[in-house]
Amino acid sequence: MSRLPPITEAQSRAALQWLSRINEQPAQAEGAAFKRWLLADPGHSRAFAQAQALWQSSAAPAARLAAEEHASLQRYLDAMARPQARRAWLQRAAALAVAACLVLAVGVAGGWHPGLWLQDLQADYSSADQVRLVTLADQSQVMLDAGSAIAVDFAQGERRVRLLHGAAFFQVTHTGAPFVVEAAGGEVRVLGTQFEVRKQGEGAQVTVQSGRVAVSPVPGAAARELTANQQATYAGGRVGDTLTVASDNRLAWRQGWLNYYQVPLAQVVEDLGRYYPGRILLLDDELGQRKVSGSFPVAAPLLALDSLGKVMGFSRQTVLGRLTVIR
Repeated sequence: MSRLPPITEAQSRAALQWLSRINEQPAQAEGAAFKRWLLADPGHSRAFAQAQALWQSSAAPAARLAAEEHASLQRYLDAMARPQARRAWLQRAAALAVAACLVLAVGVAGGWHPGLWLQDLQADYSSADQVRLVTLADQSQVMLDAGSAIAVDFAQGERRVRLLHGAAFFQVTHTGAPFVVEAAGGEVRVLGTQFEVRKQGEGAQVTVQSGRVAVSPVPGAAARELTANQQATYAGGRVGDTLTVASDNRLAWRQGWLNYYQVPLAQVVEDLGRYYPGRILLLDDELGQRKVSGSFPVAAPLLALDSLGKVMGFSRQTVLGRLTVIR
C-alpha cells in the first residue's frame, strides 16, 4: 500500500478556516464551496478530519482519531447533496468550529495546557516559553524556568512564595524575616542559600547550589536539611533520599542548556516543551521510557528533537502550525 503524502501546513490552516466559515455562514452556497474544496485534493478531507480529531481530544493520538474521522467524512460527502442532510452536516460542523477555533487553534496549537491557566490566574509572576528573572519586593531574585508561575505573599512577618507550576531558582536576600517556598503540599524553608524548587508529578524536587534549606514534605513535619550540591525529592508526605549532584550542571537551564544523564525521553520532551511556543505530544509510551543522555539548547527545542530522533529512531510531524507530534 502506497503511503499517503503528509498534510501540509497550508491544508491544515485552510481546514480551520473552513470550520470557521461554516460556523459564520451555514448557507447552501457555503456548503457547495466546502464540498468543492474537500474534493479538490485528497489531503483536504484528511486535513479537515485531523482538525476535528484534534478538537475531540487535544492530547490524544491525533493520527488514530483522524483516520477514524476521515473514514466517516467520506460518507458525509455524498449525503451533502441532499438539502436536509447538508443542513445537518453544517450544523454539526458549526458546533465543531466554535470549539476548534477557540480550544484548538488558540489553545493546543498555541501551547495551552488544560488546568494551568487557572493556576496562572492566581500567579503574581509567570513565564511562557522562555526564562524570566523577577525581583521581589525584598530584592530577592527568582529565575522562573519556562512554563512556570509563582504567587507571592509577604505578610505577617513571613516571606512566602508558592510555586504553582514549573520550576524556580531562588537567590534570597537576608532581611531577618523567614523565607518559605511552598510547592506540592510541602515547603522549603531558607537557611541562607541559592536553590531551585521544581514541581514533578505529585511532588517537588529541591536542588541546592549554595547555603542550606530545610525541606518538609508537609507543613509542620520533620524537616530534611540540604546543603550545597545536594538534592532531594518529596511526595506523598515523605522526603526521598538525599543525593549528591553537580548543581551547576543540573541548573544549567539558567544559561540556556538542558543537561541529562540516563533520563527517560518523556521527561526530556516535557522539558523541551516548555520552551516551545506550541505543544509537543509523545504518542509512544514505550519510546518515552527509553533513556537519554546529552546536552540540548533550550533555544532550539525542535532541533534537539531532530537530533534525538536520528539516534533513537523516531520522527516528528508538525500539524496546525505549532502542534508537534512524536512517534
